Amino acid sequence: MTAPAVTTSAVDVHDPRIDPRPGGWTEFRNRSLPPVWDYELLRREAWLAKNPPVLAVVRRGARVVGALSVMVCRGWGSREFAPVSGGRFPLRWAEVYLPLLSGYPACVFDDDLDASSRREAIREFERALRQYVGAGLLGVVYRAMNPELVPALTGRGRISREIDPAAVLRNTYATPAEWESALSPEVRRYLHAGVATEAAFGRTDFDPHELAVLLNDHRARQDERAWAGGQRARAGGLHLDTRSPIASGYLDALVRRPDVLTRTYRDGTGRLLGFNTMIDHESGCAVHHWAARPSAAGGRKGLYVDCYAKCVAHMIAARRPELTAGRAMLPEKSALGFGTRSLFSVAVPRPVLGR
Repeated sequence: MTAPAVTTSAVDVHDPRIDPRPGGWTEFRNRSLPPVWDYELLRREAWLAKNPPVLAVVRRGARVVGALSVMVCRGWGSREFAPVSGGRFPLRWAEVYLPLLSGYPACVFDDDLDASSRREAIREFERALRQYVGAGLLGVVYRAMNPELVPALTGRGRISREIDPAAVLRNTYATPAEWESALSPEVRRYLHAGVATEAAFGRTDFDPHELAVLLNDHRARQDERAWAGGQRARAGGLHLDTRSPIASGYLDALVRRPDVLTRTYRDGTGRLLGFNTMIDHESGCAVHHWAARPSAAGGRKGLYVDCYAKCVAHMIAARRPELTAGRAMLPEKSALGFGTRSLFSVAVPRPVLGR
């Protein structure tokens, strides 16, 4: 007799710092997820973060059918990294969020899970997380969710709102020249910057600390502009950024991957002017990290245009369906032909968790 199909979900929460890779995880990630979900990368991220991520794995029987990457967050003023505990009654909130790839949701299900199954899995996740974190859990915020996930997340007592969208360029081009021809003359003048550049998958030929310093300085300037401009990712007018600086140890592992292309720009003296990491997957490419030295410090204005042109050229040559590029600098990306994909955040206070 054939065993009946399992139709209910079970959720386990794993701490990548101390727990082994969940059974079936590699197969699920390979068919569904970009490399930031790689368990060894999650382990490095968790050990080097102020608000370490945990991984919630959704199963039906032995099969992994979904996952959520969750930052367990403390007070904004904390200076401690990767805490193991926080006292007898630590107050926490949780963010289902990919801080290193913010244009993608940190909640993913197999395509064959229907709406009711997804809703059931979300409630089971919330109950499992409540038990894992303990009495100090204040609630959960699902940040940067795709519209198709919202019905499973919303309900009575839950607050949903649209946030800044993700930039997306659909691949409708036969050649890079076709894409370039649609750009304005002002943008085209920054193409082919004439700066020495190298790009390859799985690079090991540079100091990751050099990349990390440039990237964290760039992110700080970018965040300052975003908050000053009224970015919708703010909550109640407050700057609630729970991300951590990106560590050189994390970048060292990332750029060595065969599905991550790293491009560097240097001046005649060998000084690093900018770099980009691009994730390459058959479901689409993603402009992951971009950082450049500001013009006032000897950088080249508009260098990102040349970088994006090379990312677009790869998308076209590899016949990827799209190129995504995060949630910042949307006017500049619009000038490069990017459209947007709507994203939503849903806040769930403790009294309605799991309901």
